[in-house]
Amino acid sequence: MIRLKNAKQIDGIRMSCRLLRQMYTELLPRIKAGVTTADISDFCARFIASHGGEPAWFSEGFPAAACVSVNQEVIHGVPSKQRRIREGDLVSVDVGIKLGGYISDAACTVMVERVSPEARRLVEVTHRCLMAGIAACKAGNRISDITRAVFDIASAAGFGVVHEYCGHGVGLDVHEDPSIPFVPGKGANPRIQAGMVLAIEPMINLGTGDVDILDDNWTVVTADGKLSAHEEHTVAVFPDHTEILTL
Repeated sequence: MIRLKNAKQIDGIRMSCRLLRQMYTELLPRIKAGVTTADISDFCARFIASHGGEPAWFSEGFPAAACVSVNQEVIHGVPSKQRRIREGDLVSVDVGIKLGGYISDAACTVMVERVSPEARRLVEVTHRCLMAGIAACKAGNRISDITRAVFDIASAAGFGVVHEYCGHGVGLDVHEDPSIPFVPGKGANPRIQAGMVLAIEPMINLGTGDVDILDDNWTVVTADGKLSAHEEHTVAVFPDHTEILTL
């Protein structure tokens, strides 16, 4: 069931998103060669706690405050004190904050110092996919309009689109209806309405869109071992515009 949010609820979600934006502003300069993926997650945990929030992923059973996925890891990378970031890595960080009962969700892929041209192009195209999906997310359109906007850009660039995971509603719970697939023909296709709050999060791979799950039962990796990028914003739909709450 799709839960449309009222003005008070959107204000609460907006506050959570504002805190998440602030966290990323402080976090991103810290993601550099030499730090561990656990260092990244620990910073997020301390920041969130110091501002009166909770890591949203704890309610999903995830063992850390942040999903930190490196290179061929698509999403849900489990932070480790042994995993050290190196120059040339792509590091995707996905964090949600629960603040006053309201949940925010955003992800970005960081290029660590000098990356390969193909890695840079992958990140740039993934960001274009995200912004195109958001542009298509307006009252009166359908979820398939978001799907098509993302898929067309990624496909034209020759990249694979992850089809086993998707965007979703968010705000009162971490994962709500509707699901937002990024490959056409997948899932239901409801009309986008004012009051929807959605997490739009294309996951784009350098090679195949197929994925596997590691033995930790969390970390999703590309099936061919090639690079992946992940970009995400939480947006709120109004009758005449869509607001990017985590921008």
